[in-house]
Amino acid sequence: MAKILVVEDDRALAEVTKFGLESQGHMVQVAKNGAVALDNLRINKYDLVILDWMMPEMSGIELLETFRGRGGQIPILMLTARGMLEDKERGLDAGADDYLVKPFEHRELQARVRALLRRPQSMASTVLKCGEITLDPATCIVTKCGAELSLRPKVYSLLEFLMRHPNQVYSADAILERVWLDDAMVSTDTVRAHFKLLRKSLGIKEGELIKTVRNRGYMLLDGSGGDE
Repeated sequence: MAKILVVEDDRALAEVTKFGLESQGHMVQVAKNGAVALDNLRINKYDLVILDWMMPEMSGIELLETFRGRGGQIPILMLTARGMLEDKERGLDAGADDYLVKPFEHRELQARVRALLRRPQSMASTVLKCGEITLDPATCIVTKCGAELSLRPKVYSLLEFLMRHPNQVYSADAILERVWLDDAMVSTDTVRAHFKLLRKSLGIKEGELIKTVRNRGYMLLDGSGGDE
């Protein structure tokens, strides 16, 4: 199972792509434009990026060049309706690892994703630890005192985000932007519900490990304890 970021401004295509990849067992997040994608690439760790070329505000090529210029090494599959050889050369020269021309068969997309994920990773994943909790981004396995826990995909994403940013307070709106991205069907009530699910999954009480800061938001403590 891989964690994949799909950067696509066509909502219908993004949802179909997301559904197809999730049916293969992957965890998928969608960013509607390059600016949102760059923010998420800075905050989260992904195994693969599927990137549309033609987008408003920031094109896929601009995002690709910016990300590679910052040292980003995640495999990137470029999607575009531009099928000329010169366009393919430009995309690959900018740092894309593979190139798929629209319209495409989703079986081919999934095959290319599998091929890219089989390539050796240049950087090993760093296992995240906080108290008794361990999260391995490479395998998406969470353990407590060595025992594996079962977390829903979005609960896992919430925990991973918090573990990458311990001792920092984030409002419910900020968490929505970073974990749920552009999903218009969710609200701050969704965030509160998922924090309850997360605490239940981890077997912790209010104020243990995850603290609610009144009128400000939530934070993950790098140790246990604390009162709300």
